[in-house]
Amino acid sequence: MAHSEHPIVGNLTLISGPMVAAGGMLGVTMGEIVRVGNARLMGEVIRIDGATAYAQVFEDTGGLYVGEPVEAMGDALSVELGPGLLGGTFDGIQRPLESLRQASGDFIGRGLTSHALDRRTKWHLVPRVAPGDELTGGTVLGTVRETAGIEHRILAPPRAAGRVKRVVPEGEYTVTDTIVELDGGAALTLMHRWPVKQARPVARKLPPDRPFLTGQRVLDCLFPIALGGAAIVPGGFGTGKTVVEQTLAKFCNADVIVYVGCGERGNEMADVLSEFPALNDPRTGESLMNRTVLVVNTSNMPVAARDASVYTGITIAEYYRDQGYDVAVMADSTSRWAEALREISSRLEEMPGEEGYPTYLSARVAEFYERSGRVVCAGGERVGSLTLVGAVSPPGGDFSEPVTQTSLRVTGGLWALDSALAYRRHYPAINWNRSYSLYFAELDAWFDEHAPAGWIRQRQTAMQLMQRDAELQEVVQLVGPDALQDNERLILEISKMIREVFLQQNAFSDNDAFSSLEKSAGLLEALLAFHDACREQLDREVSLSRILDLPIREDLARLRDVPNEAFAERTRQVIEAMKTALAELTPKG
Repeated sequence: MAHSEHPIVGNLTLISGPMVAAGGMLGVTMGEIVRVGNARLMGEVIRIDGATAYAQVFEDTGGLYVGEPVEAMGDALSVELGPGLLGGTFDGIQRPLESLRQASGDFIGRGLTSHALDRRTKWHLVPRVAPGDELTGGTVLGTVRETAGIEHRILAPPRAAGRVKRVVPEGEYTVTDTIVELDGGAALTLMHRWPVKQARPVARKLPPDRPFLTGQRVLDCLFPIALGGAAIVPGGFGTGKTVVEQTLAKFCNADVIVYVGCGERGNEMADVLSEFPALNDPRTGESLMNRTVLVVNTSNMPVAARDASVYTGITIAEYYRDQGYDVAVMADSTSRWAEALREISSRLEEMPGEEGYPTYLSARVAEFYERSGRVVCAGGERVGSLTLVGAVSPPGGDFSEPVTQTSLRVTGGLWALDSALAYRRHYPAINWNRSYSLYFAELDAWFDEHAPAGWIRQRQTAMQLMQRDAELQEVVQLVGPDALQDNERLILEISKMIREVFLQQNAFSDNDAFSSLEKSAGLLEALLAFHDACREQLDREVSLSRILDLPIREDLARLRDVPNEAFAERTRQVIEAMKTALAELTPKG
């Protein structure tokens, strides 16, 4: 939508919290941005009734009064896309928080605004098109080095098309300098704008046939999702949702991370702002912020900003996906976004659905998660992906509430956090009995080719043992473990070792915070080999208590603290020592 030469101006006639209504707004459209009051607060039109437009305002509306002007800007809520986004910290409507802090201090004044991309910074452009070339939306116009690890590909806007008339030579340019002119007179710059609530176009979607690797054994082995897939991480208060998402941001196999703090408490987002710049990127050894974009929106900000923040974050992610990168979006938490929808719907006096949420909650959630995927990008044969991991905060940890259930229907993975595990300091507190992944069939071929031999078989065996353990635990609670046979007691002991040695990781250990596929496979192989060897000894009528007294169990437990690069040799030594120790045991009597 182009800027109007004759802006539509109305008068404020009603104030209701973050909602305003303005009369005399004939010609304004749904989703259009308006400037409200003398402070020119930014708002978005969300309802039109005759000549009255209702807008949600992204800032505090306290102090506004009837009769102040409201001006329609002629554009939908859009973000600036170009070099300079990585390492940036923005609010829900893409205002750079550092620039605002410099202008007004730590407490940002109302109505302040600033360009998302610095207009003074010059970038060294290497053109990739020449006069006479035909270009379409998504064509790579040139490249700049945004950070040490990311080459920023300057894309033609999705709606651009035509023949190149002029291209600037290689050199230094700002984001607003014209770098390409088309025959029709259109001028293309290093940046362009795109409406956040409209998905960016792609050439075609690809099947989810490769995994989103996280370095967390419980996820990569038992519940993997695809690169370009979607998963939710529901959990009650204190179960570790934010820590899990921060860990994924550091160790996952995505090239670019977009972390959206949607309505979480201020102290959690303060931790993100202080910790992320201090974290080292395992890929480059530099700051993790060099490939991260933060969209920060805390719980004390207006609810309308929560609604905008998730769309701002995913639009930035789509832009880097269109450059051919693998992008991961961490949304923390989508429950706060849903609460914002509920409050806005209530103020509009719409018919409520379950638990007061709007009846269109499922449609909004589905539209959001549908923007994930692995695709062939528009304007070339580049392949990119957008993986979406959304934290959910169900009240009281009740997974039957509407947001969790709605999210489950449109995502392919459930990583269910368990408060009982969290209170036992089991990290990550993923409940292996409630979690699941729907991507197994698509990913098995990749694991067969790239993972260590026997990966799928070991995963299935471990899951069977854990399921059998859950069944036996019910018997143990009734009659005690002494009533079980040795083979069944062995399952309990092996399952305990799998939980404590394999499924649990130490986020503070340099050797255990990240686990490669090779280390994960080797560790599970050692535990299952111990199980098989113990069963052989039980068949020889060796006492189970004598088997469990062997010190080799401690050696197995210490394997997870072995560095990834030295793991294979150490695992081989432990397995050989285990077999030798078990073979020396004599049968009963």
